[in-house]
Amino acid sequence: MSRAEMDALGWDACDVILVTGDAYIDHPSFGMALVGRLLEAHGFRVGIISQPDWQSAEPFRALGRPRLYFGITAGNMDSLVNRYTSDRKIRSDDAYTPDAEAGRRPDRAVTVYAQRAREAHPDANIVIGSIEASLRRIAHYDYWSDKVRRSVLPDSKADILLFGNAERALVALTYRLAAGEPIGQIRDLRGTAFMVKPGWMPGAEWEEIDSLALDRPGRIDRHPDPYAMEPAPARQAQDGAQPVRIVPAAERVAARRARREHQVVRLPSYEQVREDEVMYAHASRVFHLESNPGNARALVQRHGEGPGARDVWLNPPPVPLSTPEMDFVYGRPYARAPHPGYGDARIPAWDMIKFSINIMRGCFGGCTFCSITEHEGRIIQSRSHASIIREIEEIRDKQSDFKGHITDLGGPTANMYRMACKSKAIEENCRRLSCVYPGVCENLDTDHSSLVELYRKARAVPGVKRITIGSGLRYDLAVRSPEYVKELVTHHVSGLLKIAPEHTEDGPLSKMMKPGIGAYEAFAEMFEKFSKQAGKKQHLVPYFIAAHPGTTDEDMLNLALWLKRHDFRLDQVQTFLPTPMAIATTMYHTRKNPLKKVSADSEAVETARAGRIRKLHKAFLRWHDPENWPLLREALKQMGRADLIGNGPRCLVPRQQPGAAMPGPARRTRDSGPPASPGTSPHRRATGRPASPRPKSRV
Repeated sequence: MSRAEMDALGWDACDVILVTGDAYIDHPSFGMALVGRLLEAHGFRVGIISQPDWQSAEPFRALGRPRLYFGITAGNMDSLVNRYTSDRKIRSDDAYTPDAEAGRRPDRAVTVYAQRAREAHPDANIVIGSIEASLRRIAHYDYWSDKVRRSVLPDSKADILLFGNAERALVALTYRLAAGEPIGQIRDLRGTAFMVKPGWMPGAEWEEIDSLALDRPGRIDRHPDPYAMEPAPARQAQDGAQPVRIVPAAERVAARRARREHQVVRLPSYEQVREDEVMYAHASRVFHLESNPGNARALVQRHGEGPGARDVWLNPPPVPLSTPEMDFVYGRPYARAPHPGYGDARIPAWDMIKFSINIMRGCFGGCTFCSITEHEGRIIQSRSHASIIREIEEIRDKQSDFKGHITDLGGPTANMYRMACKSKAIEENCRRLSCVYPGVCENLDTDHSSLVELYRKARAVPGVKRITIGSGLRYDLAVRSPEYVKELVTHHVSGLLKIAPEHTEDGPLSKMMKPGIGAYEAFAEMFEKFSKQAGKKQHLVPYFIAAHPGTTDEDMLNLALWLKRHDFRLDQVQTFLPTPMAIATTMYHTRKNPLKKVSADSEAVETARAGRIRKLHKAFLRWHDPENWPLLREALKQMGRADLIGNGPRCLVPRQQPGAAMPGPARRTRDSGPPASPGTSPHRRATGRPASPRPKSRV
């Protein structure tokens, strides 16, 4: 991180310099540490510039010019999600910065850092990646500026973009650059995007397909009538005739796959999706349908018009890492600590993650509001038991403040570990956006036995006193394995278990691609049963989203009544935040549903965009808060539900603002409104979303 450290190592220059918007923490849950250690394992000299002052190019000269390239990332989080709330208000802290100091990274950090690096060393190669670049690889709706923006490639002037979990592409790119290959000629790596001249193709065998031809009904041929009294066609001449050959299905599939491997799908241009919301929704639909590494084709999208036009070319997504490859990546000699240069400064993200372990990547849930699938993909990548146990032992041996509590064994979800399609051939040809919606796919292996075995092995590690699960649980999968739920509830719940039904009503749930509330209630019943058997008083913490596309005022009212009926008083709640390229973001921007075929007259999606409506939907989630009662009273009257205003047990809000707290137990949670009715358990004061997102590996 400094010239002094380079001198101590005897380095005259770095091969690669990684620039990040986060504090540098040498732990595999932080993308720059993971990438840096991986490149180090392959013999490359890696420098890291952490949270540079972007007001000038000078901090980007601190380690000199990299021999191969600058690797630019905003950090573990998107810089705009990190800085702004869902109401576009500036956050007062940054969990990834020493002492949580806000304002240490610029908005759109990837673009700003790339431009400054180019200014500092005009002849250096610029490689961009991480979740911010991943989610902006094509033209996308930007919630913070409320407009469609170009791909991050032309704005950043980067040479190449690596999207998704890009370890394999990163190592290959670095080796090829080290061998002297110009970066402008490296065009065949999966999981990469770059700018090319219009009409460019990798080879003569490639063909371009207009996306409009893919998402439109094809020509329908009339079936011949076997009973029609029509003259038989004249027999063809026998000269040169060939016998009819029945082509086996496997051969036909292989031929079709070979052809797809040399096809590129042209999406509507940036200018088209910027001006036409139907075209934007169509492009989003095609993009997501071309996301399975087993059958995805390359995509291309034009940016600009006239002589200056350029194409953004996206190669197919990266092939997921195998278990041995995952073990190698996570088995590097991480120091498991912030860089010593930060001294005693507290870094909240580190405090949250230091005793937790990533056991897998990816998510096949397909929730439309979530960006995990756009970044990590739907295919689960899992580490071996031995690798995970070894990391637990490293925590025990390396971290002096470890007291025996492992705070998580998880990832994007707690319980998708080692789950996969029962057939590799089916998986490679599947184009479903979710393996669990509208129901769990019959081809999905939902066996939890390996995860149960892992939990038992982890608990047996000497020095480990307790293991709790902090990652979100996919409850519609968990209920298929009572053994897993019993193991989890008996040994791995800290008293509260977070779970995300997100809503109770079918309308918004269908736009989220989430199961009905019945699945949650089935899990809750199982949870209570096994908690009682274990002699423990444990409770569920449900998460819900306000103002999600497809949600009406009536939907939020029904959710509020459900919360009241079950005595849930949410403390922290989340209003829907449209992140780039997510399907729900497309619904928010276009009011169209890309889960179905899109046209000018296709289904319109109810969207809460106005500030007052978003505030009302959030108020329904916190129905118990006196500050929300005036807004709720007004809304209930407008909805014709004044019967819910009053002091009766069926009422949602009282008729008047109280001058003092309502009768009931004195115990309260922060900002929770009046106490619950007598007999209500403290756990019912649930949080709607964590105060800050759990860090993940964002390569």
